[in-house]
Amino acid sequence: MGINREQLKRMIDQITEQDVVEVFDFVGYLNMKREKEMINQLDVEALTKDKNLVDQVQKSREDRKNNLMYSKESGLEYLRSMVKEFEREQNL
Repeated sequence: MGINREQLKRMIDQITEQDVVEVFDFVGYLNMKREKEMINQLDVEALTKDKNLVDQVQKSREDRKNNLMYSKESGLEYLRSMVKEFEREQNL
């Protein structure tokens, strides 16, 4: 889409102050949206390079497929037991 920036600048010069504020806010929104998309893409690329994380995700998928998941209650019970074990080890 061929937009002439000079023509756009002239159009902005002709609008009311209130509309200028709205245009300014909209341009800020577009920039923020673009930055967020770029950050999200970078995060995905970085995560796919983390071999340990990829292995964990694959293991989690296998566990779900094989119904090897904790219920909310049993998961909390497991975590509590791990915390107690850790605390006992720290009091050596």
